[in-house]
Formats: sequence, structure tokens, C-alpha cells
Amino acid sequence: MSKQAEDGQAAAEPTRPGRRPRRGAAKPEAQTEQAQTALLDDDDFVEEEFKPTEADGDMFGGAPAKKAKAFWPSAKRLVGLLRHEWLALTAIFGAVAVSVVLTVIGPKILGRAMDVIFNGVIGAGLPAGVSKDQVIAGARASGDNNFADMLAASDVVPGKGVDFNALSFLIVVVLSIYLVASVFNWFQGYVLNVIVMRAIRKLRSDVEAKLNRLPLNYFDTGQRGDVLSRVTNDVDNVQQGLQQAFSQLVSSVLLLAGFTVMMFLVSWQLALIALIAIPLSGVVAGVIGTRSQKLFASQWKSTGALNGQIEESFSGHALVTLFGREQDMLERFDERNEELYRASFGAQFVSGLMMPIMQWVNYLSYVGIAVIGGLRVASGQMTLGDATAFIQYSREFNQPLTQIAGMANMLQSGVASAERVFEFLDEDEQEPEDARRRLPAKTDGHVEFENVTFSYTADKPLIEDLSFSAKPGATVAIVGPTGAGKTTLVNLVMRFYELNSGRITVDGVDITELSRAELRSKVGMVLQDAWLFGGTIYDNIKYGNLDATEEQIMEAAKATYVDRFVRALPDGYQTVLDDEGENVSAGEMQLITIARAFVANPSLLILDEATSSVDTRTEVLVQKAMAALRTDRTSFVIAHRLSTIRDADTILVMEAGRIVEQGGHHDLLAARGAYYRLYQSQFAGETDIDDVEAQSKASL
Repeated sequence: MSKQAEDGQAAAEPTRPGRRPRRGAAKPEAQTEQAQTALLDDDDFVEEEFKPTEADGDMFGGAPAKKAKAFWPSAKRLVGLLRHEWLALTAIFGAVAVSVVLTVIGPKILGRAMDVIFNGVIGAGLPAGVSKDQVIAGARASGDNNFADMLAASDVVPGKGVDFNALSFLIVVVLSIYLVASVFNWFQGYVLNVIVMRAIRKLRSDVEAKLNRLPLNYFDTGQRGDVLSRVTNDVDNVQQGLQQAFSQLVSSVLLLAGFTVMMFLVSWQLALIALIAIPLSGVVAGVIGTRSQKLFASQWKSTGALNGQIEESFSGHALVTLFGREQDMLERFDERNEELYRASFGAQFVSGLMMPIMQWVNYLSYVGIAVIGGLRVASGQMTLGDATAFIQYSREFNQPLTQIAGMANMLQSGVASAERVFEFLDEDEQEPEDARRRLPAKTDGHVEFENVTFSYTADKPLIEDLSFSAKPGATVAIVGPTGAGKTTLVNLVMRFYELNSGRITVDGVDITELSRAELRSKVGMVLQDAWLFGGTIYDNIKYGNLDATEEQIMEAAKATYVDRFVRALPDGYQTVLDDEGENVSAGEMQLITIARAFVANPSLLILDEATSSVDTRTEVLVQKAMAALRTDRTSFVIAHRLSTIRDADTILVMEAGRIVEQGGHHDLLAARGAYYRLYQSQFAGETDIDDVEAQSKASL
């Protein structure tokens, strides 16, 4: 099977309700199936504008957001993104542990170096030839008990200065320890970045795959800007949270544990003073963190709403300008922008309180340690080196506390974004496929509707108990007023929506027994809005069948009159179409889309008002091209211009989801029913109405 058939993307032309399609710069092969097959137009929703409800959540800027999931379940799921990297995670934890142990040992050894200096300075000032005990006894005899206690707690040798050999050795040891600790710290950071990037790459792949599994109504009822925000901004924020917060959080927790143990080994009394900072920091982090989580969730929700507003404003810029609604769009933008400003300011302001308060708590404990430690050194209850080491420990102890508090803000933001991504990944998918049957390479194209019932919403029926048959090779025109269900009918053939009841068969095979890719590979589509991708004209035609040869592409171009105007272009078929296709006319764009469907060689053809946007002269060429395309194929033609479907084998007249009339052009006119009224409304006053009146009189 060809790649085209595998992908099930024959020549589908996408559009959206109320939006002009955009031609992106991405290559056709990179486009998602959903983006290629969003076919619902305004006809089926015009009677009642969709209004978001609370259940629709934060997909809409003005609707209440869904309740955020609890922090810990979302955080657990976020960390679960790394579950397959257990070997690398083990290496990271090992490297962090080694780095932490070395970092914790460093101050203790540095304290011993301080003792070497202190003992040398004090010893050099004492008379040589006497013992330390004699000096202590003399100090007590003179009433200097504090000095005597200090000497008793030290290793002072009277008359001996600083031992520079011992000092040099200790300094080299300390520098080596910190160097090795830095190497292990770099190693864990490097490995963490690798596994986080892998996890984010997989997350992006999961999001892309999810896009292709979502039902079409998800995109019909939501803002594309919000979806884009979830799969770009929110995923990027998750990546930042994992890269920065996760690494520092693990390191900070281990450092905190290590410093705590060392502080108790040096002085349990001072350690208790230092630990006062923990409950205070916990209270601060709990109060501020809970509040900032809600604010960060609101910030990202507002970001999605603003992106949706921008996307809508840009894609509909011509229409906005036409109706002079620039000021209205600006006011709506300002409203969304103000909401984002307030949400962002609130989130940053509240989270910004964390660091100053934590620093004040740290300084509070530091003052207590300095005062009590100084008194204990003076009383000989601890050495100056131990006091120096403890002060360094207390400073280092406060640093991971501050980092944990700071990382809490980033984690809150990252988890809030992760919640939005997980909500997207948890959306209900289209019904699973039951691909038990296959169709031959070239089908006859016999389509049967058997008692089909379908509605977009349960409270608003659209199509009820509809039955008809399209014979192989026949052209079936579908007409009716706006909202009758014309486009819905062909969308059901393509399985863009699932039936409520009844069934649709192709050559006797129920389409639910075919894979969607199998079914759609047999169908070509040309829509009212010509969708061209960024790239050459040649690539856009080839998109209908990626396995097509150059000869097949040239044949399709000539049959659909594309070759006529392409030859006049300086670069011919290698002419690169810009983002809006402005270097070719609307009619030429439509001819290219017809050529794209032609090269797909489909068994079924769907033409949805394909000539409505072209001038009369170009319409003649388009009609000829479509006539060539319809040859030997079962075709469904949705038309508002009744003059374009006179030669159809069967005309279905729909009203409110029902087929109220069917037959040939002349037979339906003679019946003076719904088709007659539609025809009369279009051609009253023209010469064609004489035929209508003559047939009407004859029927009387």
C-alpha cells in the first residue's frame, strides 16, 4: 500500500467554522491528520452559536477553568515521565550523594586548618620551654579563667608557631575535595539534562500523537491558540521545571540532611538553634506555595486565552479590517492582556515573597548561632575551628533551604503547566477502530446510507433516520438551506464523526469495519477554501499521492488546467507559494487543489462548494477540471449555486437533517417542491425562470 493510503490522507482539504484557513510553512508531510481533515463548516452550526460552559474549562478565555488537580498527584505523574530512565537516575543520585558527602566534609577539614592557624598564632605568643598545663595553671592563678579554658580545649604548643606543612596539606585536601565534588555535580547535571530532554521529546511526541487521536469536535469547540499554548508554552515550562527544579531539589534535600548530621556532630546545642529555621521555612513555603500554585495555574490559563485571541485576530485580519472592527479586537486583546497581566503579577508577587522571608528567617538563625558560638569558644566549650566550621555549615544549611523555597515556586509553575498538558493528554479520544475488513485497491464506489441518525449534541437532533444510495460512478448533488446538514453528511462518510445509529456502507462494507486510514485513502476532497501548504506548486500537487511519479503529476496538472498558468510562471512548477498563497490567484489555488485530488486517484470524490470563491471566467475552467476529476468516480457535490449541478445524476434536497426530495434536475423542478423554491429564489427574473414556469404550467 502507498504511503498515501497508509496515512489515509488522500486529498483532504481542511477548514474550520468561521475561520479562514492558513497555509503554514511546514512541509506537507509534517502536517497532522487532524489539521488536514477538519472539514466542518459554518452550515451545521449557524442556527445556534456554540457557548462554552463551565464543563468546557479553560479552553475558552472567558469560561471558568476546570478545577486543578491536586499538586502531589500531578507532581508524581510529572516525575513519572522519567520512570524509564532508572539507570541514569541511579547514576544521578549516586553522583549527587558523592558530591554532597564531599561538600559536607569540606567545612570540617577547613575548620581543622583554622585550628592550625589559631594554635600557631596563640602558641607563638607563649614562652617556649613551658608546657601547656603550666600556662593554663598560670592563667587560672591570675584569674583569667576564660583564656585557660580556651587553651585547655586547644592543641596549642607554647613557643611553636603555625605549622605551614600541616596547613598546606589541609588546604590541598580541601581544594581537592571541592574539585571532585564539582566534577560529580557537573556529571549529574549533564546526565539529568540528557534524560529530561528525552522525557520532553517523548512528551512532545505523545502530544502530537494525541492530536491525531482526538475527535474532530474537540477542535471544533475549542480555541486553537489554547491548544498551541498547551503544546508549546506549557511543555517548555515543564521542561524548565524538570531541568532546574528537579536537580537542585534533590541536591538541596541531600545537602540539608548532610549539613544537619554534621552540625549535630560539631555542636548539638547550636544545631538546635539552626533547626529553628526549618519549621518557619515550612510554614512560609506552605502558605505562599499554596497560594502561588493557584495563581500560576491562572497565569497559564490566561496565556492560552491570549494566544487564542491573537490567533483569531491574525487569521481573521482581513475580515476584521473589512468590517472596521479593529478597535473592538484591540479592546478584546487589551481585556485578555489585562487578565494575563493581573494573573502574572499576582503569581510573581506572591512567589517573590518567598525569598525575602526565607532570607530573614536565615539571618535570624545566623545571628543566634554567631552569638552562642562565640560564647562557647570563649568558654572553651568548642574550638575556634569547630565554631568556624559550624558557622559555615549553618550558612550552607540555609542555602539549600532557600533553594528549596525558590524551587517550590518553579515547581508550582511547572506542575500547573503539567496539569494543563495532562488534561490535554487525558481528553476523550475518538472511538477505537475495528478494522476487520479491507477494500480493494480500486473500489466501485457504491455508498449506502441505512437509517442513519446523528447529532452533534444530544439535545439538538440534526440527521434522523436518513437512507439513500449512491450508485457507482454517479454524481450525487446535495443542496439545501444553511444548517440543513449537507457538510455533515459527507463528514459522516469520512468517519470524522461516529453515527448515533444506523450504518454507512461502501461497496457493501460497513465503514466502521474499516480503519479510518483505509477508508480515507479511497476519498478525495476539494473544499470551498483552497488550502495550500508552504512549498512549491509541484509539492502541493504531489501531496495528494506522495508516491506519484512526475509523469502522473504532469498528467493531473494538464487535466485540471493547472499546467496552463504554471507554464507562464518564471519558476514553473518550482514556484514557491508564500504563507498566504498571494503569488497565485484564488482560482489558480482552487485548480491546484483539484489537481492534488486528481493525482490521488480516489474512488470517491467530495466537492464542497468548490467554485464559490472564484470568478465566472475561472469557474468555467474549474467546472471543466472537476468534470474531468469526476469521471468514473462516485462523487458527492455540495452546492449552493444550483446552476452547477444540473447534470448531476441525483440531487438530494435536505432540510433540517432530512432528505425531503431526491431526483433529477428537471423532475424536481416539475415537482414544485423544496428544490423548486430554492431554484426560484436564485433565478427569479432571469431567463431560466421561464423554463420553470413553463414546466409548472405543464404539470398543472
